[in-house]
Amino acid sequence: MVSVGVDIHKRSGFAVIKDDDGSVLGSFPFKNNRRGISEFVQRLGGFRDVRVAVESSGNYWVRLYEALEECGIRVVLTNPLKTRAIAEARIKTDKLDASTLADLLRAGLVAECYVPPREVRDRRALLRYRASLVRTRTMVKNRVHALLDKYELNHGFSDLFSVRGRRWLEGLKLPGGDGLILRLALAEIEKLDALVEDVSKAIAREAVKDPRVELLLGFKGIDYYTAMIVVNEIGDINRFVSPRKLVSWAGLCPSVRQSGGKCRMGGITKRGNKWVRWALTQAAHQAARHDPRLKGFFERVSARGGCQKAVVAVARKMLVSIYYVLKRMEPYRGEDSRLRRRKLIRLRRRAS
Repeated sequence: MVSVGVDIHKRSGFAVIKDDDGSVLGSFPFKNNRRGISEFVQRLGGFRDVRVAVESSGNYWVRLYEALEECGIRVVLTNPLKTRAIAEARIKTDKLDASTLADLLRAGLVAECYVPPREVRDRRALLRYRASLVRTRTMVKNRVHALLDKYELNHGFSDLFSVRGRRWLEGLKLPGGDGLILRLALAEIEKLDALVEDVSKAIAREAVKDPRVELLLGFKGIDYYTAMIVVNEIGDINRFVSPRKLVSWAGLCPSVRQSGGKCRMGGITKRGNKWVRWALTQAAHQAARHDPRLKGFFERVSARGGCQKAVVAVARKMLVSIYYVLKRMEPYRGEDSRLRRRKLIRLRRRAS
């Protein structure tokens, strides 16, 4: 068997090919574009039984991974945080990193990342794009609030960017360049609203076809968008042998430091999937107020450690319940069936 280690970057990559004995059969740079990857694949065509290890670095690996996948070549995506032989090396070059990856692959010591099917990767991209649009829109809205604070302008709207609120904003006459900034900001918010609406409808059309989303709508604080983030970031729930593994993967488990017979528990590790962690932390605020199974738990933890720790603890507890819901494909035991039906009706209307 031939093992290939690839150190990939935005515009280029470096590959080292080794046999079972560790002898170098070839090493070469290539461009990380369609032509360069095609030439790389052609070079591998002269070998039988090839497997390739590529380090997960940003999104630079995606093009190469998909090209190798289409050619039927087995690709292993490695976790850079767990590839200590590379991360802790004193001398780092592309060639040395690729060679180390080939050796780790040859010895079966690669920390492999889960790569979902392409349709799941496409849905992830859509969900993350919506999050970036909402984040940008929030920044622009904050800029408008800052302008109002600058001129000590107060408004009586519960939502400043409602129809009436926007009409009031459009009627403001601010001096100098601030008036232009306000007009441009309002125009930008209007465009972002339209983009968010279009993406949300596309996500809803995907969500209405997924039975897992319907089950997760039984949780207080989880709408179809949050449910789509959770199911698509998790992927195949069966890859987690226990809810503890899922919680650890999401970075919602407490850090542990043990030395000399003493054990100290710290804050959550935050090493894991940031999207699931973010989505469930947002959902936990609603669940802590409206879910009878979680409200008392939130109050007890909050009394001991504060509100923020209690929210994270609720998110962790929700994720454990989500594990069993997805594993058994059964409704959440604490669900309000009428609320879930109302959410489902709204989802179907959005998708139509």
